[in-house]
Amino acid sequence: MDSNICFKTLVLEGSDKNHYVCVIPIDAHLDLKKASKHFQLKSIKMILQKDLEPLTGYVHGGCSPVGMKTKFKTAFDIRAKGMEKFLVSAGKVRNSIIVNPIEFADFCDADFADLVAE
Repeated sequence: MDSNICFKTLVLEGSDKNHYVCVIPIDAHLDLKKASKHFQLKSIKMILQKDLEPLTGYVHGGCSPVGMKTKFKTAFDIRAKGMEKFLVSAGKVRNSIIVNPIEFADFCDADFADLVAE
């Protein structure tokens, strides 16, 4: 599998106490300042791993941007926008789907932003 098309789903909590989702390349690190700016927040942080399943219904390593218990504002890293396809979790550990990022963003009601650390 080409690791360049593999993306991971991260769940965050904003300074407003709401939750947000970022989908970024699997080998990249989320830039919290960029994510805060994108979601127009003072600050944002990763949720604790123990809070992931109660919040989303997904376990660590199997989190998908769709099908969460609650729908959260979601952003895909801008690098996905120029791709023909990318791979994201299908909601279960070791299960993934390959989809067109633009069509998937529409399906997830997500937008695109520069989210990763340089």
